[in-house]
Amino acid sequence: MAKTGVFEGDEAMVNKATELKKELQRLVKAIVEDDDELFSLEAIDQANQMLCALKDLKLRRSLCFNLTHQEKNDENDESLVCLPQEFKCPISKKLMFDPVLVATGQTYDRPYIQRWLKSGNRTCPETQQVLSHTIVTPNNLIRDMISKWCKSRGIQLPDSNQNSDEDGLTKSDRDLFISLLEKMSSSLSDQKKAARELRLLTKRTPSFRALFGESVDAIPQLLNPLSQNKSKSENHLDLQEDLITTVLNLSIHDNNKKLVAETPMVIPLLLDALRSGTIETRSNAAAALFTLSALDSNKALIGKSGALKPLIQLLEDGHPLAMKDVASAIFNLCILHENKLRAVRDGAVRVILEKLLNRVRVDELLAILAMLSTNQRAVEELGELEGVSCLLSIIRENSCPRNTENCVAILHTICFNDRTKWREIREEENKHSTISQVVLNGTSRAKRKASGILERINRAMNITHTA
Repeated sequence: MAKTGVFEGDEAMVNKATELKKELQRLVKAIVEDDDELFSLEAIDQANQMLCALKDLKLRRSLCFNLTHQEKNDENDESLVCLPQEFKCPISKKLMFDPVLVATGQTYDRPYIQRWLKSGNRTCPETQQVLSHTIVTPNNLIRDMISKWCKSRGIQLPDSNQNSDEDGLTKSDRDLFISLLEKMSSSLSDQKKAARELRLLTKRTPSFRALFGESVDAIPQLLNPLSQNKSKSENHLDLQEDLITTVLNLSIHDNNKKLVAETPMVIPLLLDALRSGTIETRSNAAAALFTLSALDSNKALIGKSGALKPLIQLLEDGHPLAMKDVASAIFNLCILHENKLRAVRDGAVRVILEKLLNRVRVDELLAILAMLSTNQRAVEELGELEGVSCLLSIIRENSCPRNTENCVAILHTICFNDRTKWREIREEENKHSTISQVVLNGTSRAKRKASGILERINRAMNITHTA
């Protein structure tokens, strides 16, 4: 059987190395083939992270091999002492490379306890006690003891400053992270520089997003400049943009969604950003709300905060850069029934119809309108605002089956709740056979809804003629 190099015999390391190599190949290809200098610089940074992670794997495997080799070949050597129990991580049962203390005072190897915490666990694996916080601190005493033990046996222990954890982060990366957060309480100039760097780091390095989940104080520290300074002067718009964009980057990380949304200052600052700042800030605030609303509990929290009104206002403003993000956020939030009521109350129907008349973001806005049309007040507004003619015109012009289906579904609801619109639909049918065409060519759902419309209208017209 062919050998797999230093990773042979450790399936987990082999798999991890394979993933890293594939990602490295992709990045190298992007660097070589892409003419965009800025993208190449970003790809180079990511490739460097992959190389550091590969180096760490090799060092770990090499050390494990040395330990195993010594134990197998020196079993009768009385001078060789077996690996002390206190040097083993309670989770991995292996020699600790970066021992850290948790709130209970227990020591673990950093990558393994971080993996435990990132999985949502809030207890100490050894004692099962609930952790008062999830911050880990280096256990320098154990680290020094392990270092001396390895040195006496001719085993090289990786330098903690170079040793990266399972996410590819080094100690210097973590020190940088702490330093940048501390600058958020410094001068305005330092705040701006640190905010820009954190924005870039959380964009291109997923591991930095995860770091914010390790301390309950990290996000408040990040947003300290916005909570302390309520000024909207031009001097602070760039700082606001960088910090709100960083919140968006953090929200992408699944394990952060609950933490970010439930940090008290976050949603109010996102709503403030929706109303002010650069258009990129407003767009990214909407995108952050969309990303956070992936969790049902967050949908309720965001809806109760009053987010729909500024989102609808941003939709009405109609800036092309923000339209997709704001429509996505409104759609996601309105999956929750209570948020549908809020959206209708805050004027969503009128704004959406105005955009549809101008054929702006038709796909997304029709999907939202179809959801809102289950609300009686929304149906009444559609009738008052000439929504029927708008929907019929979209069906005539449209070639997208999904859009046709949404239009017909909305018309079906109107037809069954507002008989004053029957004549308009009947006249449309006599002139263009719009609904009949859907019966012939639409999706199965659209055909069913269209048939229901025709049946209701024809029955009503027959009753009228008979009378």
